[in-house]
Amino acid sequence: MSSVLFEIKDAVAYITLNRPDKFNSFNREMALLMQDKLDACKSDEVRCVYITGSGKAFSAGQDISELVGDQKIEIKQILSEHYNPIVTRIRKLEKPVVVAVNGVAAGAGANIALCGDVVVASQSASFIQAFSKIGLIPDSGGTYFLPRLIGWQKASALSMLGDKVPATEAERMGMLYKVFPDDTFAEESKKIAVTLASMPTKGLAYTKQLLNMSFHADYAEQLMEEDVFQQRAALTEDYQEGINAFLEKRQPVFKGK
Repeated sequence: MSSVLFEIKDAVAYITLNRPDKFNSFNREMALLMQDKLDACKSDEVRCVYITGSGKAFSAGQDISELVGDQKIEIKQILSEHYNPIVTRIRKLEKPVVVAVNGVAAGAGANIALCGDVVVASQSASFIQAFSKIGLIPDSGGTYFLPRLIGWQKASALSMLGDKVPATEAERMGMLYKVFPDDTFAEESKKIAVTLASMPTKGLAYTKQLLNMSFHADYAEQLMEEDVFQQRAALTEDYQEGINAFLEKRQPVFKGK
């Protein structure tokens, strides 16, 4: 069976990391396949992406077996060809990406999860910056996203100490959007993806691009960019539908155009 499952249903692309016997740790095959599936999400058929893991884990990060032995892959190659392209694709994809963390998310698995647009977790899930345990540094955007999500001090401590953070604590500190009970997690998290898929896709894409820009723009530059993107949003069919629906006192039917 494929190490990454992929299905498009009702405008939502469902991507499932599928090496449950290895806690969905990334090997080269899975990393490259993940990139292919994210590329497939550029299709107009897709209006939201939902990423989760199979079994008990979201992802334990790197499959350590690829770091040793005669067939080992160098760290430089793993970052440049595996993780950095995955994170870049998620951030550049002009669709909302929901990451549903169903279990432990460790190392690169944690940081891939945290770069999503809407990150939710099951109550039994946890997050671990496990890199320091083997003498490495947080990669896959960890040193970029984590301090912006939870602040410098928390990010520094978690990165250095490698503490296990339960989902409820991760929510409290702003690491993720929401935690759901285990028995309703799949249903509730998919409901978010379905909702986003029915919303104005272009407007959501513009919002995502502006949030990306906010990481490096100053206040004046951000106001200018908002001006540009708001004008673009006002030219979409979905904006006109939203206005018409408001005036006609009905629910809008957005088409992502």
